[in-house]
Amino acid sequence: MYATSCATNPDILSRETSSSEMLVDSFGRFHNYLRISLTERCNLRCQYCMPAEGVELTPNSELLSHDEIIRIANIFVTSGVDKIRLTGGEPTIRKDIEDICLHLSGLKGLKTLAMTTNGIVLSKKLPKLKECGLNALNISLDTLVPAKFEFMTRRKGHSKVMESIDAAVELGYNPVKVNCVIMRGMNDDEICNFVELTRHKPINVRFIEFMPFDGNVWNVKKLVPYAEMLDKVRQNYKGVERLQDHPTDTAKNFRIDGHVGTISFITSMTEHFCAGCNRLRLLADGNFKVCLFGPSEVSLREPIHAGVDDAGLKEIIGAAVKRKKAKHAGMFDIAKTANRPMIHIGG
Repeated sequence: MYATSCATNPDILSRETSSSEMLVDSFGRFHNYLRISLTERCNLRCQYCMPAEGVELTPNSELLSHDEIIRIANIFVTSGVDKIRLTGGEPTIRKDIEDICLHLSGLKGLKTLAMTTNGIVLSKKLPKLKECGLNALNISLDTLVPAKFEFMTRRKGHSKVMESIDAAVELGYNPVKVNCVIMRGMNDDEICNFVELTRHKPINVRFIEFMPFDGNVWNVKKLVPYAEMLDKVRQNYKGVERLQDHPTDTAKNFRIDGHVGTISFITSMTEHFCAGCNRLRLLADGNFKVCLFGPSEVSLREPIHAGVDDAGLKEIIGAAVKRKKAKHAGMFDIAKTANRPMIHIGG
């Protein structure tokens, strides 16, 4: 079994990392970024993520174990993945989160170990998580109004999220990324308030277009397009400058004169970025997904339990990557396509 101390990274895997055809799709895109959902459970009930009636969660006994997560991650990292992001549900509620971070950060060739979290319990856990190798952080926050937060998430906890953002800044995360899903009539009046978070602190606010998933009652009327959000920012701030984006960036990045931090827009609906997509997803139940909006999945957990070796798993992964389509179907077709709720897929 793995050690539980975070004092040093264990030398668990020392194979040289090399790029692999396993990670190249039929359009020549190389996928070096793996998102791993650690759990389907969450301590919030955000309206755009979970249906009002809730969802049926996969029993814990049918989720990937600690050792299975590390084994699969190793296959990806030794094939060329150099960034892993931990998601959920809410990853911080998984009891072995520190241990998972410790062992993932020990994978030779991994450069970035990131996490997306709602921040509810993060402030207390973050010092140890950083010690265990977590070196990048996204915190989800869709409103700066406590009462609205409770309405949107169906839970209390706004002050705890703000504490986590401040704790991340104090611990030296730079930037601290704040994910904000903008919905018309809900929080589109707060765009400039969020921009103000970037004035004095190294915060990157990421405005995300509202996306359709099963059960979240998506409607195009709730969608605030990127162009409209950017126009609102430009009406209120001078010196809004577009930054040079990396070809694989999902975000369009901007700097504002006099601000320490930055703002970004994730335009999944109105200006897709499929041509530069380098992301793959491992769900908490062991299913592998090559596109967030594509309904197709393939199980990696079942072949592991059937005794398939790493070479066999690589064949399954490579075949799935090769089936990845050039782009998603477009927002109106996505809204009509069966997919899982976001709580199942992982943020």
